[in-house]
Amino acid sequence: LRRGRDIGMLGPRLSVLASDGPPPEPSRVRAGAGVRGHDRGRRRPDRPGRHQGRHPRHPLKRNPMAVLEIRDLHVTVDTDAGETEILNGMTLTIRTGETHAIMGPNGSGKSTLAYTIAGHPKYTVTSGSITLDGEDVLEMSVDERARAGLFLAMQYPVEIPGVTVTNFLRTAKSAIDGQAPSIRTWTKDVKKAMADLRMDEKFAQRNVNEGFSGGEKKRHEILQLELLKPKIAVLDETDSGLDVDALKVVSEGVNRAKAETDMGVLLITHYTRILRYIHPDFVHVVVGGRIVEEGGPELADRLEAEGYDRFLEPAAGSGA
Repeated sequence: LRRGRDIGMLGPRLSVLASDGPPPEPSRVRAGAGVRGHDRGRRRPDRPGRHQGRHPRHPLKRNPMAVLEIRDLHVTVDTDAGETEILNGMTLTIRTGETHAIMGPNGSGKSTLAYTIAGHPKYTVTSGSITLDGEDVLEMSVDERARAGLFLAMQYPVEIPGVTVTNFLRTAKSAIDGQAPSIRTWTKDVKKAMADLRMDEKFAQRNVNEGFSGGEKKRHEILQLELLKPKIAVLDETDSGLDVDALKVVSEGVNRAKAETDMGVLLITHYTRILRYIHPDFVHVVVGGRIVEEGGPELADRLEAEGYDRFLEPAAGSGA
């Protein structure tokens, strides 16, 4: 996607931006699920039972317990070869206080799930549903999803020239909360969060992700997570490209945010190393666009030892 659309999709801050790195699917596609206007998500017109009304543009009421429910989700992407199904009946429930790890081989649909939840325009929901506290997420624009309490930490955070980290964070916080934070309190919170993530205070005056290393971009994603305090956080391969020290710092940031807000976490990863620091309650194996096995932390240990070979043969020909 073009950088202009990337920036436009920020809304108040649902980080659903196309990467500057290689995308998971070919980029010559039509708009996907859940975004208004030029980046408005599209549903299949023949989907039954869909209401025509729009949700009001205001934050949903925050409840002590939030539930993100994904039911029989089918998602496609348009490619040069035609429309390709990526998710093939995904079903998953995430509650506040829970940490779910999504694992699977390359091309299994893990990142597609993350970006569909967030409202990326590349992806088309052909059937199934996503709800947050009973509200239809697929009928929400990107900014409505952010205000409702959804957050996506991107695998490839995008650079935004001309927008400083300070302005970006405060504008996002104001949009999500419906009012600007107190300058004194906000400044204190930002400095503490940056110190905890071992980020130099000078980063606050730099343009968003511009000239940042891979590790610095990932720390900035978690800085946003800590300050914006979502109900449900989706972390798309946050561990990719991190050395051991950076992985520990980033993981500690996720754990702090979870301890403070009791948010639910959907952690997408190929490897178990991040699970040494962020301990999952549930582990789900995704192959061929659907969950093929579920369990507790012990399942991740088995995957580390055995790999995904036992799942791959019946999933031949699956999408990315």
